[in-house]
Amino acid sequence: MAVPNLTRDDAAARAQLLAVHSYDLRFDLTDGDGRPGESTFGSTTTVRFSCRQPGAGTFIDLVAETVHSATLNGVAVDVGSYTEEGGLPLRGLAADNELVVVADCRYSNSGEGLHRFVDPEDGQVYLYTHFEPAEAKRVFACFDQPDLKAPYTVHVTAPFDWEVVSNTGGRRIEAGPAGSQLVHFEPTKRLSTYLLALIAGPYARVTDSHEGIPLGLYCRASLVQHLDPEELFRVTKQGFDFYHRVFDYPYPFDKYDQLFVPEFNAGAMENAGAVTILEDYVFRSKATRAKYERRAETILHELAHMWFGDLVTMRWWDDLWLNESFATYISTLCQAEATEYTTAWTTFANTEKSWAYAQDQLPSTHPIAADMVDVAAVEVNFDGITYAKGASVLKQLVAYVGREEFLRGVQRYFRTHEYGNTTLADLLGPLSESSGRDLSAWAEQWLQTSQVNTLRPAYELTDDGRYAAFAIEQTAVPEHPFLRRHRLAVGLYSTGPDGLTRTHRVELDVDGERTAVPELVGHPAADLVLVNDDDLTYAKLRLDARSLTTLTASIGTLPDPLARALCWSAAWDMTRDAELAARDWVALVLAGVDAESEISVVQSLLARVQAALANYADPRWAETGWRALADKALAALEASAPGSDSQLQWSRTFAGAARTEAHAAVLRGLLDGSRTVEGLPVDTDARWAFLHGLVAIGAAGDADIDAEEARDATATGQRRAATARALRPTAESKEETWQRAFTDATLPNAVHEAMLQGFWHPAQRELTAGYVERYFADIRPLWDRRPGEIAKNAVQYLFPPVVELRTVQAADSWLADDDHPASLRRLVSEGRDGIARSLRARERDAAETE
Repeated sequence: MAVPNLTRDDAAARAQLLAVHSYDLRFDLTDGDGRPGESTFGSTTTVRFSCRQPGAGTFIDLVAETVHSATLNGVAVDVGSYTEEGGLPLRGLAADNELVVVADCRYSNSGEGLHRFVDPEDGQVYLYTHFEPAEAKRVFACFDQPDLKAPYTVHVTAPFDWEVVSNTGGRRIEAGPAGSQLVHFEPTKRLSTYLLALIAGPYARVTDSHEGIPLGLYCRASLVQHLDPEELFRVTKQGFDFYHRVFDYPYPFDKYDQLFVPEFNAGAMENAGAVTILEDYVFRSKATRAKYERRAETILHELAHMWFGDLVTMRWWDDLWLNESFATYISTLCQAEATEYTTAWTTFANTEKSWAYAQDQLPSTHPIAADMVDVAAVEVNFDGITYAKGASVLKQLVAYVGREEFLRGVQRYFRTHEYGNTTLADLLGPLSESSGRDLSAWAEQWLQTSQVNTLRPAYELTDDGRYAAFAIEQTAVPEHPFLRRHRLAVGLYSTGPDGLTRTHRVELDVDGERTAVPELVGHPAADLVLVNDDDLTYAKLRLDARSLTTLTASIGTLPDPLARALCWSAAWDMTRDAELAARDWVALVLAGVDAESEISVVQSLLARVQAALANYADPRWAETGWRALADKALAALEASAPGSDSQLQWSRTFAGAARTEAHAAVLRGLLDGSRTVEGLPVDTDARWAFLHGLVAIGAAGDADIDAEEARDATATGQRRAATARALRPTAESKEETWQRAFTDATLPNAVHEAMLQGFWHPAQRELTAGYVERYFADIRPLWDRRPGEIAKNAVQYLFPPVVELRTVQAADSWLADDDHPASLRRLVSEGRDGIARSLRARERDAAETE
């Protein structure tokens, strides 16, 4: 199937030619008898636009099942020239134009366009749109690029008992045909096409208001019992107060709805005034504080987008980072200063920055201000560089220019470009003015180069244990030999009665290969040297031998959670780079994790232990490591405070690490109730976690899965069952999963992804080793058949984690064919790089065995 793929050049040419004045959109979501439609919906677009070169031609984007008619300035357009990949050609444009397109468009099951979901609990139909980066064309005829903004007037025919939500709050409702309702929304402000929203269905609604702004929460009727509106509204209001203060610009839209929708591909989407959010954030089982913290970050991230992204939007996707990096930075700042999650920067250092460091070291690394030649390139660029590295660099910029100066520049940016489109230069200009600094060199160093630098302390000691010399060394990889200027702090920590505490701190600029730190000369040598203390810059850190020895013995005595997070991150980077043996990383975590106070850090540490055992540890030792992790998890589970977050997390870790019959017996007991742990809820999510652990090691099977799915007859239950069936350790199960993943177009995106998550399991490597060749034979046909999230997920999740040279060789052979699409080649090259990294780490770990 051909894929519409607008290029940057075509978009620029169209933007130079046209100015769009308005859209009037009419959608019919019924079957004609007032009931929900099943496969297609009616879409009528009236778009008014002007042409700067009368007589010229262009095209309008549309992906439709049927185009019934089109008229341009009252004259019929030949719809026979329409194609999905090329849109509808428009010729002989006048200075002022009115185009009317009548079509039937398709509902999707991929989370793109207008997604249709049927709730298995009650049979109700729920719809929502998702248009980023360029999927609005699947719902109405449009000039589908961010810099052709326009106001939209939306009219919707829907079943009479549905909630119908769009970007504006003002509406008029009248009776529609066959007992339906016809909803007329007031026109929106000027928006990019990807920010328009339509959500419809029997959603449950809860309302509130804040400073005159109407607030709404929506979720499926079968989930409303789990919705916690008081907490959700509280975080939202805290965000409004913070952003109004720091942006000094009133909320730019007339209401703010947050809609928790099913089978959503991302965490959330910043549709103006109608944010759609992954419904997994409606917690139906007990969740850790870390999950609530992540949900709060998502809520605040999307709220920030109302200003940075919706009010002011990038001109083209090269500057996607202007949206995402800023929202990530400012939402973390808001969390830390305006909510109960005061250690948000610790989570950021441990989670977001680790994501960025990993992404930045892949062969597909790119500058923050990326080169997005077409929409296909954009779709794979919602990554750790665009979000987390960019946010890290903004944090560095704030340290460089000053916080107040930074915010004054942002305030000027909003007022200068409200409801318009911008480029990087449009932001740097007011920031330079407010700070009095020329930011061109900063932008060149940080935004227009790739990869991450490594910083390490280098020092000499006097005979009496003082620093005779101290410097910071900076290195870069040969492929990206850029050394940057870093504003950072060096912290010295020593053991005392209060643990491993900071005794001295020096803040300075690091530039070039070696930067002397004369302020530390003569200072007593510390037990731990932490370069980039307080996490001001973006760089990988190295621990010197003395510091590493200190951490191994006493990381748990380090009272500052941010300092601990930086140490954990440094040790993990050393493991990934084969400078620290995987088994030493495992030992470090298992020895020190009990003292970790931040549950978000605990979760990531335990996940990294499992990643190290699966990918970086010598297979001859890995089983020993798995047993040690499972035994530690079980002991910690039983020793944790009843009802605590750590108890909950250790239960999940134990389920994932279980390998022996003794472990299986514990899981079976927890599942059937014959074994209890005080304070541990064996709720729906817990039951699935325990069952997944049993199925993966062959201790439970089809009957158990069927029974649990019947017990949890919900959409989430369907997904969990799909994962469980893929986890079954049989050749037949793996073949069935593989075939369905690649050929079953009826699978909705969320079920498809859940199934993929169960295919590979560290305990089943021998069973699945033969799928290396199958993968490289099957991915291109899948990519051509099923573009978008489903294909991308399959390529990423199913890349064979078989840490052998033959996997690298198979990838190299496949990559040697230049005919493969660039976006697909990028994903495969990333998978190949992961295997090469694992081979190096395993060689390092094996040296410990020898």
